[in-house]
Amino acid sequence: MTDCFGFIPARYDSSRFPGKPLAEICGKPMFWHVWNRAMKCPELKKVILATDSEIIFEAAEKLDVPVVMTDSSHTSGTDRILEAARKTGILGNSIVVNIQGDEPCLEPEMLTELIRPFNKAETRVTTLASPINFDEAQSRDRVKVALAKDGRALYFSRAPIPFSHTGNEQFLLHIGLYGFRMEALELFASLEQGYLEQREKLEQLRLLENGIPIHVAVTRHSCHGVDRPEDLHTVIKILERQQ
Repeated sequence: MTDCFGFIPARYDSSRFPGKPLAEICGKPMFWHVWNRAMKCPELKKVILATDSEIIFEAAEKLDVPVVMTDSSHTSGTDRILEAARKTGILGNSIVVNIQGDEPCLEPEMLTELIRPFNKAETRVTTLASPINFDEAQSRDRVKVALAKDGRALYFSRAPIPFSHTGNEQFLLHIGLYGFRMEALELFASLEQGYLEQREKLEQLRLLENGIPIHVAVTRHSCHGVDRPEDLHTVIKILERQQ
């Protein structure tokens, strides 16, 4: 296994929750909880915060969290971690892990599951999925993925895929953690948005449209992301139970 580095994009501006990375959870900002959980993944050599905010940058330094300042014009977390990876000097065959900054209950084992497929030299991009039921799959905010027998993603969609005949089938929910070989991350950023990406508003489709396979590891773990201030109550309860 080559060197693996985790990056946590931490943007200050958010339409639903401005300043979200700084939200206090059990006495520490949310970004610290994500970083602390990610650091428990044994495969990661280092975990680095990538931010566009001086306030977040200073808060990270006070808590001894490695941090890189990035441009405020980035439109996605993927672009932000690419800039941070370049500034950190990540080599082409090294693995860059994009860790969502709003997952303070992240299970470190999920990162291990994400990284494990890179034991095969041909693996260039990985992500995760977990089973959900028919009712959960109806939400357009819950992205579904269909897989080939070898674990490669065939398609991602906001629609329930594949079609359900009985309403009893399980679906696979896409979990937005990604692993990239650095060369694949560079290539991804150089490609223009494709038709399917624009239709679904899902940037991972850019890879599939350009023939770049994504290996999907199915996990038993679920996510508890913070999208809005009211979500903090749920994650605080989870973390308090784990203490």
